[in-house]
Amino acid sequence: MAAGRPTWQGHLRLSLVTCPVAMYTATDARGDVHFNMLHKKTHNRIRMIPTDPDLGPIERSDIVKGYEYEKGEYIVITQDEIDSVRLESTRTIDIERFVPAAEIDRLYWDNPYFLVPDGKLAAEAYGVIREAMTKEGQVALGRVVMHQRERLLAIEPRDNGMVAWSLRSRREVRDAASYFDSIPDKKPDAAMIQIAQKIIEQKEGPFDPEQFNDRYEDALRALIKEKQKGKGRKVTAPEEPEDTNVVDLMEALRASLGKAPAKKPAVQAKPAARKATPRKRKSA
Repeated sequence: MAAGRPTWQGHLRLSLVTCPVAMYTATDARGDVHFNMLHKKTHNRIRMIPTDPDLGPIERSDIVKGYEYEKGEYIVITQDEIDSVRLESTRTIDIERFVPAAEIDRLYWDNPYFLVPDGKLAAEAYGVIREAMTKEGQVALGRVVMHQRERLLAIEPRDNGMVAWSLRSRREVRDAASYFDSIPDKKPDAAMIQIAQKIIEQKEGPFDPEQFNDRYEDALRALIKEKQKGKGRKVTAPEEPEDTNVVDLMEALRASLGKAPAKKPAVQAKPAARKATPRKRKSA
């Protein structure tokens, strides 16, 4: 059974088939390096005191919520007014539609959650929904209320379970055209493209997350260990890479082709008892 406290508990419903489920956050940021703000002499942690620019320090009980509709102009909204428009949590994820995963633009995929049956009696109905989705090759779309907000979920089978991805809303995703339209629509030299393709082929390989540690986090941890031992370190700024001049682009490509490591044959892993359903996503 999944460890820790669930992020959400309720029911998953497909038409007249319902089963209790629980969602657990699929990622863990507890291992990240975090810093606290201290006074430079006492090393006491700093307290953030709310301050009014005219009145100075104030009590938190005197703070209200306001929406800035114009620069410096606010509408005050009370907590009761906020509660009056809050969506009622039905504690049920109603599956509204099934779509191919490739139909969902990758810009909309957000946070993953493990969706598991909540209790032994839920396993059968849960398994029926999962297996039917696996055979149809579809992703389920449903809504859930979490953290006082309604979120759209994309639910997909994975191994013996299911993963629910929260999806960003249309308002959260910016229009790519406003960023890409200014890029010149000019095709690069065909010979340069071919060399770049060969470099890509030489660097092909399987995705192994173990090979991609956060080197910045590793460096921070090494620095912290040195400081704990009382060791100092000479601070040097890293060199910024130079942009490739258009005149030297072909030469840089050829030099890169010679430096690229030879492609290694992929090592085939032993087949698992049950393969995860691959998710195809549309390129942004």
